[in-house]
Amino acid sequence: MHLLVLTDRPGGGKSLLPSLEYLDHTLQDAPLDTTSIAGISDADVIVIDATGDLREAAACSRSASVHDLIRPVLVVISEGGLAALKATWGFDDWILPHASPAEVETRLRLVSDRVRAATSTRAASVGDLVVDEESYQVRLRGQPLDLTYKEFELLKTLANNPNRVFTRELLLQEVWGYDYFGGSRTVDVHIRRLRAKLGPEYESMIVTVRGVGYKLVPPGTPRSTP
Repeated sequence: MHLLVLTDRPGGGKSLLPSLEYLDHTLQDAPLDTTSIAGISDADVIVIDATGDLREAAACSRSASVHDLIRPVLVVISEGGLAALKATWGFDDWILPHASPAEVETRLRLVSDRVRAATSTRAASVGDLVVDEESYQVRLRGQPLDLTYKEFELLKTLANNPNRVFTRELLLQEVWGYDYFGGSRTVDVHIRRLRAKLGPEYESMIVTVRGVGYKLVPPGTPRSTP
């Protein structure tokens, strides 16, 4: 696998992700700058350094995600920077700098496989709501919503299965993963934030099913919940 690594570190990609030293991938280092996306045609995966300049990393990630030659984007970010990570960056996955060789290899393979398997139409529409997985954007009546990464993933899960009831536990598995140790209260908090961002006219699209969980319904759908 050939990796295009956008970083300003003196040691390049192997300084950013030390585990790459033990993996059988070729690296092409380039400055952390949107102009470096020109080298995308030769890359299988684009690795972006978000351990320092978060603003430039976000710009590079967005630029790569809308490029004509679609390539998966893996963001390398420190724990301290995770709070600034947003779905609007357009990345496919993220990883911590000191991840083990096994984790780095798995993440690279998974992002590559996901993009390869994706169809050209990766957008779910529910009424006036459009969740676009290609650009990691959500539009409501054509206007973009500013969502965090987890908010986007949660809304995407619901929008891809309209009228399906998801338990809180299932949403935790789908969005946060099996290794997440937080409680189901996390889902309730993110649902409340999503409703606030949808606004008074559309917040009722996310329906609470008492004692079970949540579902997303198109506007005008009768809401009969147990």
